[in-house]
Amino acid sequence: MKKIILSAAFLAFVGLTTVKASEIKTEVKYTLQQDSASKAPVELKDLPAPVQTTLQTDPIKQWTPTAAFLVTNADKTSYYEINLKKEDKTATIKMDKDGKAVK
Repeated sequence: MKKIILSAAFLAFVGLTTVKASEIKTEVKYTLQQDSASKAPVELKDLPAPVQTTLQTDPIKQWTPTAAFLVTNADKTSYYEINLKKEDKTATIKMDKDGKAVK
């Protein structure tokens, strides 16, 4: 009798511990969007005078420019993307060749 009870307990334990895993079939779709803009690095000293003047105005002059890029879109429009740093914060501004903000 003892063997029957132990066998039943063992089978019950094995039955409870089996994993019923099934393969999840979920379709995943990826969409890639190609950016048609080209981005060329520009030395900070080579930025146009109006852009440099804008960088010296308040409140931008409190930030330190770290890098600049000339971004040319597919429709041939261009703007300057300038990375700024202030203590542990970073920011990016976009300006046209006249030093005006671009969205």
